[in-house]
Amino acid sequence: MKKRLEQQQVVMSAPCRLDFGGTLDISTFFFPLRHLSPTTFNIALSMRTTVTLSPWISGNVRISSRGFETVSFDKGTSPYNHPLGLMLSICDYFDAHGLHIDIRSSSPPRSALGGSSVAAVALIGALMTATGETEGDALPLDHIVRLAYAIESSVLRVPCGMQDQLAAAFGGVNAWRFTGDVMGPPYERKVVVEPSGYKALESRILAAYCGDPHESVNINGKWVNHFMTGSDRGVWKNIIASCTRFAEALAQGDYNEAALLMNQETELRLKMTPDVLDATGKKLAGLAREKGCGARFTGAGGGGCVWAVGEAGNIKDLKAEWAHVISETPQAGFLDTTISSQGLEQETGQ
Repeated sequence: MKKRLEQQQVVMSAPCRLDFGGTLDISTFFFPLRHLSPTTFNIALSMRTTVTLSPWISGNVRISSRGFETVSFDKGTSPYNHPLGLMLSICDYFDAHGLHIDIRSSSPPRSALGGSSVAAVALIGALMTATGETEGDALPLDHIVRLAYAIESSVLRVPCGMQDQLAAAFGGVNAWRFTGDVMGPPYERKVVVEPSGYKALESRILAAYCGDPHESVNINGKWVNHFMTGSDRGVWKNIIASCTRFAEALAQGDYNEAALLMNQETELRLKMTPDVLDATGKKLAGLAREKGCGARFTGAGGGGCVWAVGEAGNIKDLKAEWAHVISETPQAGFLDTTISSQGLEQETGQ
């Protein structure tokens, strides 16, 4: 690999996402709820994570990433319980060494936009390209999604979802129905908005980072534990219905209905886990309701980002209201909500 990279770097990028209906992409949920067609929704954003592979010392892997201390480990010694353990585990899957991995993300660290999963998809795509494991010139997206999901689940040792990997690999605006198929991909993709409709949707969504990083394992763990005991099963049935109808409303351009459904789903989550919205998130969500918009946390919440949907005029008014809150909150800020039609893609290396 070092010799290949000395000839040319490999550069791969993938988008982060806004989402609705998360947790239903965890197999703990979608297998027993299969008969209800569990569905999640996501929007791939132009904020991308870029992974660059360069030559390095033979027998050694070096990883640099914003927000983490740069590390290097000799082959066979990488700790998977490290903050960069997911990336190190992916390297060992490919028996990759003699390379420097540089990870650059345009989204805030730990912002609940799918960061680590997006980086995993980009790294797997880059390593497949560097080792010649692609299908001709095409990247095997389904394979990459399932591999990234499987390795992340094994390293974190907790139930993980796969909607972040799906948005990163495929891009666009999609609903994902989880079929529980064990012979092929356990999901089906439905395009909700075609690229020709992106501009209209972009004027009707808003997103902001609330200033505090999130820790998805904590809240997801509560949801999983309650579900395992048999608690809240009816709530999850309602969440499935809300997400399915939300995707349908967006497909039909009914943003008032979409806002109503988003607020309903957020309330269901808040009843189960009040800390799913932090103090800033609750302010932003309250303002959204006042302006006739829907608001929801991204990922598993508990910090990170909040996004909103509504008619264009309402979103414009809401942005002015959110600006006051953001100006008074350290580290908070608006996000670029330009939609990316392109998922995982190779960029030009040096």
